[in-house]
Amino acid sequence: MSLIRWVLGKLILFINLLTLPKPILRKKIDQDRVDKETKNLTIYQFEACPFCVKVRRFIWKNSLKINLKDAKKNKKFKSELVNEGGKHKVPCLKIVKKYSKTIWLYESTEIIKFLKKEFKLS
Repeated sequence: MSLIRWVLGKLILFINLLTLPKPILRKKIDQDRVDKETKNLTIYQFEACPFCVKVRRFIWKNSLKINLKDAKKNKKFKSELVNEGGKHKVPCLKIVKKYSKTIWLYESTEIIKFLKKEFKLS
């Protein structure tokens, strides 16, 4: 079973590489603003997870500089995800709000919906 997962994971990553969308271009001042706003966002993910690939493709396409942490390969990141987020489930978006608590958002569709709303994307 692990061999099948490994092969499928590599296939997903290869197809993703071949079909990666072209990132949008913004004026420097607009991109700097977006970069500043994304500093408080982190995606916990597994490299070959199809739902994580979906979120990463959206991030790439929309030129969002969001910190990525692989919770499968790095025990520290896995521990952060489980102990602070409450679940060992990916993808997960960690949102650090100024003057309020941290929000942990799960599910690729919900993460993309949040990013579209937050950054006024289509």
